[in-house]
Amino acid sequence: MQTRKGQSIEDESMEIIEREVGSHPYNKMEWPIVRRIIHATADFDFAGENKIVFHKDAITSGINALKNGCSIIADVNGVIGGLNKQNPKDFGNNLICNISDPDLAERAKQENKTRAQMSMRIAASEMNGGILVIGNAPTALLEVIKMIREGVTKPALVIGIPVGFVSAAESKEELQTVDVPFITNTGRKGGSSCAASIVNALFKLLREN
Repeated sequence: MQTRKGQSIEDESMEIIEREVGSHPYNKMEWPIVRRIIHATADFDFAGENKIVFHKDAITSGINALKNGCSIIADVNGVIGGLNKQNPKDFGNNLICNISDPDLAERAKQENKTRAQMSMRIAASEMNGGILVIGNAPTALLEVIKMIREGVTKPALVIGIPVGFVSAAESKEELQTVDVPFITNTGRKGGSSCAASIVNALFKLLREN
């Protein structure tokens, strides 16, 4: 739980963001999410038009899934570490990250996949109606897209915001062609802190609406 001093610092940070950004292209449900990303990264580029891309059903689907106690599946432990743990505790959400599974490397090697890809495959059942949160591995996002197209799984929301130079921007473009709710961004930027901040913002919207 946030201390009074911590809350005052966060409130001041949000006021600075509001003041420095000024007008922006996001609606009243999208903007708290974008603002939370900027707060987590101190990167005002995310406020630009079409920098954060929302599927029309993304926020509603994500909030409803969280409210109903869906699983939250992350590509790396850094995403889990960035979540406010009180939220999943209050709503009964199971946090899943398989990247450190001791058997994962061998299974990935056998199937000629990366560990990130394999970690998505073994979480297929938990993904149904769940929220996928990918902040680090473009291969994980591409694998999820493939799984959705195969009919293996159907998440309530895919948060795909991996950072990097190899396939990061391309995986986000590909996500926008899939018929599932998504939140993503354009370009190479992203990361675990961005991904976690989106989930935290969705929980905050859930509590406020």
